[in-house]
Amino acid sequence: MVLTGAQIVLECLKEQGVDTVFGYPGGTILNVYDELYKQQDSIRHILTSHEQGAAHAADGYARSTGKVGVCLATSGPGSTNLVTGIATAYMDSVPIVAITCNVSLPLLGKDSFQEVDIAGITTPITKHGYIVKDVKKLAETIRKAFDIARSGRPGPVVVDITKDVTANKCDYKPMKEEEIEETIDFTDDDIKTAVKMIEKSKRPFIYVGGGAVISGAEKELLEFAERIQAPVCDTLMGKGAFNGHHKLYTGMIGMHGTKTSNFGVSECDLLITLGARFSDRVIGNAKTFAKKAKILQIDIDAAEINKNIRTDYYIVGDLKEVLSIINDRVSQQNHAEWLEHIAEYEKKFPMTYDKKGLTCPYVIEELDKATNGDAIITTDVGQHQMWAAQFYKYKHPRTFLTSGGLGTMGYGLGAAIGAKVGNPDKKVINVAGDGCFRMNMNELATASRYNIPIVEIVINNQVLGMVRQWQTLFYDKHYSNTVLTDKVDYCKVAEGLGCKAIRVKKREDVRPAIDEALKSNGPVLLDVCIDPDEKVFPMVPAGASISEAFDAKDLEDKERA
Repeated sequence: MVLTGAQIVLECLKEQGVDTVFGYPGGTILNVYDELYKQQDSIRHILTSHEQGAAHAADGYARSTGKVGVCLATSGPGSTNLVTGIATAYMDSVPIVAITCNVSLPLLGKDSFQEVDIAGITTPITKHGYIVKDVKKLAETIRKAFDIARSGRPGPVVVDITKDVTANKCDYKPMKEEEIEETIDFTDDDIKTAVKMIEKSKRPFIYVGGGAVISGAEKELLEFAERIQAPVCDTLMGKGAFNGHHKLYTGMIGMHGTKTSNFGVSECDLLITLGARFSDRVIGNAKTFAKKAKILQIDIDAAEINKNIRTDYYIVGDLKEVLSIINDRVSQQNHAEWLEHIAEYEKKFPMTYDKKGLTCPYVIEELDKATNGDAIITTDVGQHQMWAAQFYKYKHPRTFLTSGGLGTMGYGLGAAIGAKVGNPDKKVINVAGDGCFRMNMNELATASRYNIPIVEIVINNQVLGMVRQWQTLFYDKHYSNTVLTDKVDYCKVAEGLGCKAIRVKKREDVRPAIDEALKSNGPVLLDVCIDPDEKVFPMVPAGASISEAFDAKDLEDKERA
């Protein structure tokens, strides 16, 4: 059948199982939006308040559902406003397809109105980028984009289409979505070597990253940990891959990880790294990281092998598949003495906070209780992000959505909208700092427009909390441009954007406010006022060994000395 380019775009989206797109219209993409109007019963379009919000919403949709997220934007500033969201998805291996439209082919390269080379701009932050100048190549290109976005290590793909292509016509042949056939890169000898290393170890430790979530390896991971009887720590991106209530779980590793995880990894004789990339925020000083251990790394991306930390052995392959085979080969292990040693660390260094006043950890714990740990939690970036990682016990994968690699302030609200649209039966809560909320607070208008029942918790300490913490500890309390004491009233902002708002100033008001917000049929903002000098502990100074993690008690002891 003969279709216009705009019709082909929508037919290809339907082929790929897309039910929702997030975007913002403009001149060059009008043909696509006209077709969306005609086919609004087939594909739902969520009009965000800003293109960055569309990219984050597509990201949150993708992370929470495992599907490819889709965002749309017009040329020029429309497409460049997607860049931060695309980079966020790239750093955290999130499959999104960003479809943009450019000026018509005769106007390309002439500095035309709202012309920009978005494919060129995003080259360093995408798995691939296309510019489509021929309608006959449009369907094939979109299909390739989805295949690339979700295969191997997932990531974002940009498809830029000239406006004339969306109007031109050609013959279109429908195709069904094809299942991806992954290439097996590992051998039987790889498995044998890994099993031998595991069975020889006396003090193994499992370090889990986002790859475990992406591969859907939670069942295999649980069986593996129990079979080899090893403690398990995770990264921000790995949250939920291993049940946070399990007795083998020791908490997060790294700059704000638990002392148990940091000390345990520093003492283990085998570090089994599963779908993790040895981020600088995890390893601290690379020269001292896990120096007593042999390192076995399993990852689908060969580029991550020996990049930041030299391994003793590695396997390149899909984690779910590799663990399944190893589980069939490795014998039941018993490391009772090692696990008892780790348990002593947990008793000696529990995660604690001030139990008297209104604090963010208390809010997070009450949120955990109110949702029974079954909600989808999104966050922005900073202190609240770390507290949400530390004090909410994630039981399932794809329930903690946060910007781990790029550290994007303003990410969480758009991501929460995308996650709720993709998971209408789940409670979705975004935990934000007041500094982050200012970045993309306009997306509350999106939530109210569509009556999307999300909860936005603003941890309001009237400062840029994490930066202030660093200024307090390492910059002689020089609070340069980190104080936010102005006349902005977040409750009035939320109400002005069509949302319900509740201000919380007392500890005893936290749970009632959370319960009220969770029962609401529309978006609700909680403005939770906490002390500006509340700090995230434990903490590892930049460049220090993770074995040098310190907490508030260590600081007090140091001051007394």
